[in-house]
Amino acid sequence: MNPKLLMIEDDDRLAGMVAEYLGRSGYTVSHAPDAAAGLAALQHQPKPDLVILDLMLPDMDGLEVCRRIRALGSELCQVPLLMLTAKGDPMDRIIGLEMGADDYLPKPFEPRELLARIRAVLRRQHEGSPSLAAPQQMPLRFGSLEIDRDARIVKVLGRACDLTSYQFDLLVALAERAGRVLTREQIMDVVRGRELEAFDRSIDVHIGRIRQAIETDLKSPRRILTVRGVGYVFAKQQD
Repeated sequence: MNPKLLMIEDDDRLAGMVAEYLGRSGYTVSHAPDAAAGLAALQHQPKPDLVILDLMLPDMDGLEVCRRIRALGSELCQVPLLMLTAKGDPMDRIIGLEMGADDYLPKPFEPRELLARIRAVLRRQHEGSPSLAAPQQMPLRFGSLEIDRDARIVKVLGRACDLTSYQFDLLVALAERAGRVLTREQIMDVVRGRELEAFDRSIDVHIGRIRQAIETDLKSPRRILTVRGVGYVFAKQQD
């Protein structure tokens, strides 16, 4: 079955070109011209495999759309989001990641890069989903923190944490290598599994979001520690 994408974009010409290009690669793209239509499509149509979300929309800021999608009930809040941002505006990209976007792409973009990023996000989603034939993995436990890799759920003191698919994979990558210092490049290589580079602060932004979810004191994190000039390490011993 062809992957189904929802593109929320007010530029009809761009949306048509993207739909035609991705269609040749086996994707089915539906188009919503504004935020209201996009949110309605999400809630009244079958869940798409991925949402392509423009940051600049006529009726609502794309960041607010991202926030509302992440606040939706059931499985809709976990739909992967690829955000289209203005060229040369890294702050929008940082905020987008903080709001829950899984990836970003600045305009103007090459269709081939858009396709590559879509494939990478969907591949992470597919690889993270448990197979019926695969042996069950024991949850990772570090004190009050529990990471269920099969159910893709993170809990602290029994309460589920709100993480994007990418942030969950990043946390698992660190937790499975507890006690080992990883550079940002090593983290990206493990999680993304591709050569497309993220901008310098993307890993730091995602780490910040994970810390908000799993740390009790953001000023003195005890689970994910920063190793200055190197990267990050997941602590073996935790409360």
